[in-house]
Amino acid sequence: MKNTLLALSMAVALTGLFTQCQSSGNNQQAEQTALIPIPQTVTYAETVFKISQGTTIGLESSSAELLSIADYFNHKVNPALGYSLEVKEQGDIQFSLINNPDLGNEGYHLKVEKRQITIEANQPAGIFYGVQTLLQMLPKEIRSQQVQHDVEWAIAGADITDKPQFPWRGLMLDVSRHWFTKEEVMRFIDELAEYKMNVFHWHLTDDQGWRIEIKSLPNLTAKGAWRAKRVGQWWQREPQQPDEEATYGGYYTQEDIKDVLAYAKQRYVRVIPEIDVPGHSLATLVAYPELACMKAPKYVNVGNKFYGEDENTLCAGKEETFEFLDKVFTEVAALFPDEYIHVGGDECFKGFWHKCPRCQARMKAENLKDENELQSYVIHRLESILKAKGKKLIGWDEILEGGLAPDATVMSWRGMEGGIKAAKANHHVIMTPTQHCYLDLWQGEPSVEPDTYSMCRLSDSYRFNPVPDSVPTEMVLGGQGNLWSESVPTFRHAEYMTWPRGWALAEVLWSGPAKTDWDEFWPRVEKHFERADVAGINYARSMYNAIITPYKENNECLIKLDCELKDSDIYYTFDNTDPDSFSPKYFEPLRIPKNATWLRVVTYRNGKPSGKVITLRIDELLKRIEG
Repeated sequence: MKNTLLALSMAVALTGLFTQCQSSGNNQQAEQTALIPIPQTVTYAETVFKISQGTTIGLESSSAELLSIADYFNHKVNPALGYSLEVKEQGDIQFSLINNPDLGNEGYHLKVEKRQITIEANQPAGIFYGVQTLLQMLPKEIRSQQVQHDVEWAIAGADITDKPQFPWRGLMLDVSRHWFTKEEVMRFIDELAEYKMNVFHWHLTDDQGWRIEIKSLPNLTAKGAWRAKRVGQWWQREPQQPDEEATYGGYYTQEDIKDVLAYAKQRYVRVIPEIDVPGHSLATLVAYPELACMKAPKYVNVGNKFYGEDENTLCAGKEETFEFLDKVFTEVAALFPDEYIHVGGDECFKGFWHKCPRCQARMKAENLKDENELQSYVIHRLESILKAKGKKLIGWDEILEGGLAPDATVMSWRGMEGGIKAAKANHHVIMTPTQHCYLDLWQGEPSVEPDTYSMCRLSDSYRFNPVPDSVPTEMVLGGQGNLWSESVPTFRHAEYMTWPRGWALAEVLWSGPAKTDWDEFWPRVEKHFERADVAGINYARSMYNAIITPYKENNECLIKLDCELKDSDIYYTFDNTDPDSFSPKYFEPLRIPKNATWLRVVTYRNGKPSGKVITLRIDELLKRIEG
């Protein structure tokens, strides 16, 4: 009996030890892979697949799309591996098209075993997204552009079934306020595709530059694409002077655009062009002054104040305006294959319309009661122009004002209200509210961030839910992040503003809000910082910085300190010295000592500095309380 009990107890102990090791191994594998976006279901196994020079890719050779994906995979791994994988009918990494209704058009099933990797999907897009997951499962050194000789290219054993929650998963890049080259645009597309985003919204025209070649209207790029060179704070710049040359800017030829479209197509990214009208058209009026209501400006805006002073709105009373728009959209529609064209429609200043006799005559002839209805008239006519070319219209939520065009899709940026109203009226909606999706905003404490005007932290982007209560889910296509470039002068800074908030939006839109878990997300972000370092991609580390919130309580000024990462320790000083882990540690709201001039704050994690040292004058903090 004793021997039996001893045997049983040993068996139980060994079983427990085996279970513990298996669980530990699985957790270790999960930590190593750190996938973004998180898959719908994933199970890790105690095995690895190792890529070597003899590893092959298998696929149906008759499928041009699968061959293209294999080329893409080799393009991604070749620099670090030092070799490409041979493509055969049957390979060690097998791409297979199947028929599984549960996966939809973009879902995939990825299985990693010791001697075989299979990626199955209904459509090539699903295979492509499975490849993105597979690339993230390789060691971070795979992102290097130089051969890595001492790395074991091991991929954790796993069984993953995955598909997106939303069909529209996008990022917008404004190339008007600051100019980005064709190669930089391609890099932006490549980076968003790596996180399973599938829409690139290209903001091609605005007051500060027209960026697309329209062959029938050559002045748009000859004059509208160039402005005087300026640096300094946006809206505080000196206007272009009569003796200055317009040397800053550029535009994409139609051949450039075809190159970008081909590049995006290989990455299963839709490209949505935006021609922003009838407002945001100052550069247009410089090129074609006859389209103004009163007097067109002479120079493309350099980032100086002009709103309400210089015209930037196309005259809605002139028929020539609609002839011009038809020419523009004829060429745009012929270039871009997507069903949608974005027409802007936002922030249209109507003061000159109010003064313009032609616009007032148009309103009288069309029985329009105000200038809002005149804008709606313009949007309705634009929808007709696009329909004739086989395209659908998207506009910012201002197109709701004065009455929505019958088949328009609304992109809601001023909060969710416009999208809610449009969805309830049976219009498709793309949600992109400022507080979650504007990537040109501060990511943390403004005093240690590049200059801009409002706040959208990483955790704000991660809390984004594109489908508000009471809105039909099927009317919300998805969402996107928007990078306006007034304060983004270089592509390196564009990356800094996009990542990691773009990763947060990618997870929300692919995995769905129900799968989000902040405490589980940010450790994965840290792993992707390491991968970005290897790839030479810039990103913001603002999530490590302290959050400093002054407030009043019982007429006393107090200071609350916090951090997005709750396991951070926060240290501070009021004595003009730099804080470290030997300084006072924050536990409760701070009272400002008498005659204190400066507050300095720093965050630590695991005993080491993590965030920047933040230095703020006390009088500046008090101004924040006053608003």
